[in-house]
Amino acid sequence: MIRKNRDTKFIIYQVLYIFVITVLALKGANLDLSRVVKKDSVVSKSVRDSLVAFIDTLYKKGVNFNIKVDENASVENVELKEKLAHMNERVAVLTKAIRETPPEVPPAPPAKEEPKEQTKILQSPLAISQTFIQNTWNKAKNTGNVPTYIYDSRNMSNPIAVVSPGQEKVFDLTDQKEIIVKFGSQEQRITVNPRRPTEIKITRATTKMDASDIYVSELQRITGFTVTVIDERPDQLKISYSGPISVSGPAKDAKGNMVYQVSLNIASSEQKFNEWADRNSGLRTSDGKYKANFFFTSVDQRTKSKVQVGDAFYFTDYSK
Repeated sequence: MIRKNRDTKFIIYQVLYIFVITVLALKGANLDLSRVVKKDSVVSKSVRDSLVAFIDTLYKKGVNFNIKVDENASVENVELKEKLAHMNERVAVLTKAIRETPPEVPPAPPAKEEPKEQTKILQSPLAISQTFIQNTWNKAKNTGNVPTYIYDSRNMSNPIAVVSPGQEKVFDLTDQKEIIVKFGSQEQRITVNPRRPTEIKITRATTKMDASDIYVSELQRITGFTVTVIDERPDQLKISYSGPISVSGPAKDAKGNMVYQVSLNIASSEQKFNEWADRNSGLRTSDGKYKANFFFTSVDQRTKSKVQVGDAFYFTDYSK
């Protein structure tokens, strides 16, 4: 019985020895000696004694507990160590390469450019609605805070006009197609519009001339025609008229046009009408009516351009 106990202890020691050798072969000498199993999980002594009694019973029945150790274990261990050594060499090489590689220097922040002194942009001192017209007077108002110089684009040596800040100035333009406005260090090119021709409109103001019998005495008491003179610069015009008419006006309408009222003025009596009819028998139309022409003429005092428009009064006798 004592011998059997010794054999059992020998087997246990032998198993422990093989376990230690195997761990050393696989992990090397760097063993973690921290507790593997918690104390409350360790097999108790009574269980161990039962295990020993069970192993003795197996021995009696002829069970062989010979433990064979793989003879190639040492070879495998050698190969594993060679692989580990090779890996260590590669790690060493990489570590050296990393140490020799100079650290990456972050790019320097871009140098701040010194702000360039910018020329102050001024708003045009002239209103957007400001227009300029050839061959007439023009007006420019300087709403800025620097003097404004107005030049003919063909001659930049002498300004046509100089307008002080906050002031308004009237100046003449002739045939300029473009002017240059200079203010501060800036300049602006402005197109000059051609002056539109004068327009004269004659409108009949009565229906009495639509009748078959038309009397001079009645036409001389009423306005027969309204004449409207349309021009951008009406004060620049000289208006004249001709014919047997009397004219009142001009008055200005809402658009600033000149308006004239025209009446017939042939004779103050029937005798004078008969004298007029004898002198102007050629003015009688095929339907027996007399025709008295009148004309309105406009002359531009600067350009000397002339516009003439006419119409006519129709009548049959002096009175009923």
